[in-house]
Amino acid sequence: MLRPTSFDVAERAGVSQSTVSRALRGSPGVNAETRARVSAAARELGYVVDRHASSLRLKSSETIALVTICRPGEDRSAINPFYFALLGSIAAATSARGFNLLVSFQESPGNFRADFVASGLADAMIVIGTTSNRPAWQYFAEAQASGLDFTCWGSPGDPFHWMRSDNEVGGQLAAEHLLASGRRRIAFVGPQQSPQRQFDERRDGFTAALAARGIAPVVIAPPPAPDRHAQGVAAAADLLAAHPDVDAIFAASDMLALGVLQGLKDAGRRVPDDIALIGFDGIRAGTLVDPALSTIEPDLDAAGEALVAMALEDTGHSRSGTRIPVRLALRGTA
Repeated sequence: MLRPTSFDVAERAGVSQSTVSRALRGSPGVNAETRARVSAAARELGYVVDRHASSLRLKSSETIALVTICRPGEDRSAINPFYFALLGSIAAATSARGFNLLVSFQESPGNFRADFVASGLADAMIVIGTTSNRPAWQYFAEAQASGLDFTCWGSPGDPFHWMRSDNEVGGQLAAEHLLASGRRRIAFVGPQQSPQRQFDERRDGFTAALAARGIAPVVIAPPPAPDRHAQGVAAAADLLAAHPDVDAIFAASDMLALGVLQGLKDAGRRVPDDIALIGFDGIRAGTLVDPALSTIEPDLDAAGEALVAMALEDTGHSRSGTRIPVRLALRGTA
């Protein structure tokens, strides 16, 4: 028995063969009704796309490369959970388009690599991960300057085609909620003058919203520690020692906030009765503590779709400076 072809599917669905190809690739140029009709015809006929032949014909790998930058020596399981969540949303958006995702964890010059598109392994590249790894970002900055095109989340500088959460708005949302709940002795906990620009943006939005109400927040930089959680525990101790009357804290990330929560509990402070607490990132771990962590949550589904669309250049997004909306997710700590 002969295998069904895309021409057979086209005849069954009442469309052209090229429409069948585009519909089964997940092309946004095919409307949902036509895509559903083509998919139904393909299922009825038992038609399966020959990905290898399609890739050769289209000169496309139908793959997106995702580089995740880690800290040198960092165990993969210790990567900030936010990046795993973002990776998941990118994978979902990639799959929805009928593409594969090639994931590369990179941490040091020995494994830096940016030639996925040039080597034919991928059609586009996305870079995410910690901006504290300056050698890695310098490597990718030089790669971009040499003509390589890619999209990234965050990044330590504007020369990249970058996307970030709407960090200043997130800081404003946190401040406005704390003020509305009657808090007045308010602190911000986060790195100062960090290469991770999102922290400065979150602080600036937060302090601007407080300043509009005539309130100057306490700003605490976490002391050196092995990880963000440990920094948060230490920062809580420093904050309470210097400002025992504090009644609210906005932490620059959820991992910091989870450490702050532990530090407040260690000091016998009740959350949120004595001190309200809000983090930023919306990581799942924040829902597993008691009380559950209130947080500023980026729309990660939108982030994944926008990153993939920008990488493939079939989007209306700006090629640089795109912001992803955020919302206040109120749980137990504020």
